[in-house]
Amino acid sequence: MALHVRQGDLVQVIAGNDRGKTGRVLKVIPDEGRVIVEGVNVRQRHVRPSQKNPQGGRISREMSIHISNVQPISPSTGKPTRVRFDRRDDGSKVRVAVRGGDELSVLKKAKK
Repeated sequence: MALHVRQGDLVQVIAGNDRGKTGRVLKVIPDEGRVIVEGVNVRQRHVRPSQKNPQGGRISREMSIHISNVQPISPSTGKPTRVRFDRRDDGSKVRVAVRGGDELSVLKKAKK
């Protein structure tokens, strides 16, 4: 099943502690149905000293949130929108914003 958000999309959080925040999708985890959004659900991780981080200490990291709690932002309206999937004449599949009708991205190219 195609997901309504992809890596690099600008999304808004619609539920949870970070409701109303916007950010770019850094990573999509389709097996778990989760996404990592820049600046959302930031938690402190305690790390031991290592070669990479000789001092150790606490680092801030974005943790994942459920994919149903985010909506992509429509380019024309600047508001969160639902997503519809359409087929083009050449057979490719496209994500389309319900609000505004903008094309978000091509998902699958047509086979030749």
